[in-house]
Amino acid sequence: MPFTRLEEFLNREKINYKRIVHSRAYTAQKTAAYAHISGNEIAKSVIVKINGKISMAVVPASYQLDLNELKRATGAKDVRLATETEFKDLFKDCEVGAQPPFGNLYNLEVFVAEKLTEDTNIAFNACNHAELIQMTYKDYQRLVHPTVIKIARTAVAEA
Repeated sequence: MPFTRLEEFLNREKINYKRIVHSRAYTAQKTAAYAHISGNEIAKSVIVKINGKISMAVVPASYQLDLNELKRATGAKDVRLATETEFKDLFKDCEVGAQPPFGNLYNLEVFVAEKLTEDTNIAFNACNHAELIQMTYKDYQRLVHPTVIKIARTAVAEA
């Protein structure tokens, strides 16, 4: 299996990570359940448009992205979810909807929910819907340099 841009990057940076194979899942909550990992530790990438520019927001699987908070925190006039059509070609090495929270590899600004910084480890899609990569949040922070803001709201009901 060829390495994705993400795996090449992690290997080049000598990052310790674990690959977790699970049953195919298309929601972050199902992924957490299948992988037997807390939804607070699963980082889901949400692609947004901030003043017309594609960006990435990352929140725990058990939370929702608060677009109003993202708008407030960035001082933007317009913040909305990007459509699949608007972003699918950016992640050519990933299945649609399985992009990892490494927007920096795709020239995207990355905003991370403060809630994700509370856990030692995070796990996220490995560019497909049947595998996760788990690594320390500290390594993630060092590699991505995301803007950490309070953008996660109300826990989502378990699926």
